[in-house]
Amino acid sequence: GVGTMMPGETPPPPAGTVAAGGACANCGVLQQNINEYVAALIALKQKMIDGDRLLTEYQQKCTDILWFSICISALRCQVENMLQKILPLEKCQEELGSLKAELEEKKVCL
Repeated sequence: GVGTMMPGETPPPPAGTVAAGGACANCGVLQQNINEYVAALIALKQKMIDGDRLLTEYQQKCTDILWFSICISALRCQVENMLQKILPLEKCQEELGSLKAELEEKKVCL
């Protein structure tokens, strides 16, 4: 008991004091951990929202690119068609040019 204590020895604290002090310290740490965890969750949620937004923008760009490539293909077809129509005309022009030259020569001879 208390009577048989040696000099200089401190009596043990009443039951519950250390536990309560330790628990309070643990509560503080736990609260801090929870706060950090919540902050991390909020940051993660924000990243997910940002990610969704970026994904939507990316999909929109993909759709735009697809649309542009369809338009370009259509234009390319039109250009091909026009070229096919122009080529015979160029040949005609060449023939006309040579005919004209021949006529000029004949005129000179006459």
